[in-house]
Amino acid sequence: MRASTPMPGQTSGRRSLLWDLLTFDRLLTGPVIHIIYWCGLGIVALSGFTVIGAAVGVAIRGGSLEGVLLAIPVLVGGLLAITALVLLWRGACEFYLAIFRIADDLKVLRAYAEREMAPRQVGRTTPAAPDA
Repeated sequence: MRASTPMPGQTSGRRSLLWDLLTFDRLLTGPVIHIIYWCGLGIVALSGFTVIGAAVGVAIRGGSLEGVLLAIPVLVGGLLAITALVLLWRGACEFYLAIFRIADDLKVLRAYAEREMAPRQVGRTTPAAPDA
């Protein structure tokens, strides 16, 4: 990919951002994955409330000590499952973000390597072809 160069006459940062997004010089994945992470975490939290509601429902439906004793494992198992979901969701989002950060790092390394190679190529002359 080429380095981000502003368009002629371009001075505002807003147009630069738009140009970077249209030419894929800047990726949107970082901010988008944060939004997706929080939305997924909200869904997992709703699932947690569902588990708590199910445990309370089991306790109320039983109406006795037996119902309460049955509700406790439902609550504990559900909360453990929700905790595992939170950790798995976080891990998946971090993995996805790490892949795109690697892409950003490779872009920087490529620009550095091109900058290092540029002076060597300028000073190099092509040898004349030998006469046959």
